[in-house]
Amino acid sequence: MQGLDPLDEDATSTVFRDVILLALLGFVALVILLLPHVNPPETKTSDLMTPGNVIIEIKWPEEIDADVDLWVQAPGDGAVGWSQRGGTIFDLLRDDLGFINDLTSTNHEMAYSRGVPEGEYIVNVHMFRNDAQIWPVPVYVVVSIKTDISKPPKKILFGKVELVRIDQETTVFRFDLNEEGGLLPHTVNDLFKSLFDTQRL
Repeated sequence: MQGLDPLDEDATSTVFRDVILLALLGFVALVILLLPHVNPPETKTSDLMTPGNVIIEIKWPEEIDADVDLWVQAPGDGAVGWSQRGGTIFDLLRDDLGFINDLTSTNHEMAYSRGVPEGEYIVNVHMFRNDAQIWPVPVYVVVSIKTDISKPPKKILFGKVELVRIDQETTVFRFDLNEEGGLLPHTVNDLFKSLFDTQRL
């Protein structure tokens, strides 16, 4: 009886080892891909301090070519508006110039906070420019709170003011939030405090 050729035996062993190695690598890759889905890590929504905890928005009629500015101030922070777009707590996300450099007809500005510090918040609007010369300019203001990323923001305040001249600054809301981000209704008022003028000093 003739024995097997040693070269054929080596080739068979090599192929067998390659197939086993590829199967093992495929199994390891499959385990790595499935591991995060077997026991996903828990995420505590209260620990996530994503931007947009306090959301303040203003809108004015789209047919009015005017530049109305939103100014906000959080507890222990400086005023935030078009000339100071970021603070420790708030950031101005959109500075709407009316019809200038605007691809949409919407007149809209907004500021978002990071976190919800306890204390007093101030919301002002300022008439910077009104090329349309339409008076008064109604400005609608909405304040929303989002303390849970799995839920939509909750509107806590809605107001309307009418601006009647250039450089008019009006306090729309002053209000306090508690440490849980809850509105303290008895603190809501519109006692004037300039935020725009503090940036010109």
